[in-house]
Amino acid sequence: MAFPRIVISAIRGGSGKTIISTGIIAALKAAGKQVSPFKKGPDYIDAGWLALAAGRPCYNLDTFLVPVNLVLTSFSFHSMYSDLSIIEGNRGLYDGIDLEGTTSTAELAKLLRAPVLLCIDCTKSTRTNAAVVLGCIHFDGDVDIRGVILNRVAGARHESILTRSIEHHTGVPVLGSVPKLNRQSFPERHMGLIPTAEHNWAADSIAAAAEMAVKYIDLGKLSQTALDVPSLSAAGRSEKIEISEKEYADPPAGFAIKPRIGIMRDSAFQFYYQDNIDALISAGAEIIYTSPLSNKTFPHIDALYIGGGFPETHAKELSENTFYKEELKTLAEKGLPVYAECGGLMYLGKQLVLDGETYDMAGILPVVFGFSKKPQAHGYTIVIVEKSNPYFKTGTEIFGHEFHYSNILKWEGEEENLVFSIKRGSGLIKNKDGVVFKNVLATYTHIHALGTPAWAEAIIKNAVIYRDNQKAGPASL
Repeated sequence: MAFPRIVISAIRGGSGKTIISTGIIAALKAAGKQVSPFKKGPDYIDAGWLALAAGRPCYNLDTFLVPVNLVLTSFSFHSMYSDLSIIEGNRGLYDGIDLEGTTSTAELAKLLRAPVLLCIDCTKSTRTNAAVVLGCIHFDGDVDIRGVILNRVAGARHESILTRSIEHHTGVPVLGSVPKLNRQSFPERHMGLIPTAEHNWAADSIAAAAEMAVKYIDLGKLSQTALDVPSLSAAGRSEKIEISEKEYADPPAGFAIKPRIGIMRDSAFQFYYQDNIDALISAGAEIIYTSPLSNKTFPHIDALYIGGGFPETHAKELSENTFYKEELKTLAEKGLPVYAECGGLMYLGKQLVLDGETYDMAGILPVVFGFSKKPQAHGYTIVIVEKSNPYFKTGTEIFGHEFHYSNILKWEGEEENLVFSIKRGSGLIKNKDGVVFKNVLATYTHIHALGTPAWAEAIIKNAVIYRDNQKAGPASL
C-alpha cells in the first residue's frame, strides 16, 4: 500500500518543527484531508498538540521502546484510512543514543521509507544554511531529504538569499518560509510547549498555526511529496493492534463483565500514550476517566492507572481535595490495583514541597518529593525486575524513559519495597525504582504498551481478582 507520508525534522530541537507540524496538519484537516499524526520518540506534549490539530489520536513511533516490526505495524495500521500521515521528528535529524544514531529521526525515516522535510531556524544566518542542508544530505545518502521549510525569517531579502542559496547549492526545494511570529500562541515551560490541557487558548493556537501554514507553506507541493513515496507493506499487521481499534459489542471471553479501569486524566495528569489506553481496551477494560482536581467523589473502579504530568503546578488543588486522596488511600490499603508513572508516583507520595510550601499528597507511599530547576533525569531507561510485584515477572527487562524535575527529599521506605534495578537511567533512589505497596506499583519510568505487552494484561488480571474478592467479601481477602 502507498501510505502517503512525510517526516518533518530539523537540525536541532527548538527549531519550531512542532508548531509547523501542527499548522500543516490543522491546515490540511481544514481543507478536508484525513491526516494521521505521529510523533517520533518518547513525547507526550507535542503529541497532544498534533492530536488536537488532526482531530484524532497521535501515535508515538519509537524503536527503543518498541520492536521495529511493531513500529511498522503501528504506523501502517493507524495510517490505513488517512489521506496522508505527518510524522514529527524529535531533536535534530541525526540525533540518537549512540555513535551510529540509533533511534534517530533519520533511522525512523529510513525504516518508513519516508521523505524528509527539514525545518531550519534561520535566525541570523543565510548562505550557511545551504551548507547545513548539504551536509545533512551527504551524511547519510539513504535519508531522502526532499524539501526545506525556513523558519523565523527576518524579511523578504533574508528569504530571497536563503532560498536561492539552498536551492542552488543543494537542489532541494524550499517549500515554505515562515517569518518571526510576534504572537505567542504557543507558550512554553521547562519541558517545551505547555500541554494542550493546560492551555485555555489551545483551539485559538491551532487556528493560528493553520493560518500560518496556509499563508507561508506550499501545502500542495508538500502533499505531492508525501504522495511520491514507495509502497510500504501492511503485511504482518498484529492482531493486538487491529483489535484495539474495535468497539466491543460483548465483553471479552474470560469474564462476564468488563473490569472498570480508572485513568486519572486532567491538566495535572495528562501523559498517556494512546497505545497504552488502546492496550487496556484491547485486553478487555472499560475505561473510566477521573480527576483529583475536579471530582469530589471517587469512581467505582477495579483498578487505577495514573500517568505522568505536572502535579507540581496543581499541588494546592490536589492537596485540598481531601476526600479524593483519603478514599484512594483507603482503597489502596484494601488492595485496589494501582499503576502509576512519574507524576502519578509523586501524587501517591506523602508530600510535595515547592518553594518552601508543603502540600500533602495521597500518603500511600513513604516518600516526600521536592522540585528542582534542572532536570533530575532525562532519557531512555532500562530496568530489571528484581523482586516480586503484581505486574511484572521477576527477571523481566523493561525498556522505558524518564524525564522529571522532581527529586527525593525523604525516603522512609525499605529497600525491599523497591522492585526495579536500574540498568540505564536514574530511577528513584540508590539505583532503584518501582515502589510497591500491596497492589500499588509506582515508578519514574514510563513504558509503552507495544514494547511491554504484559503490562495491560497484568492490570486487567489484577482488576478482575480485586473485583471478585470484593464481591466475595472480607473473608476472601
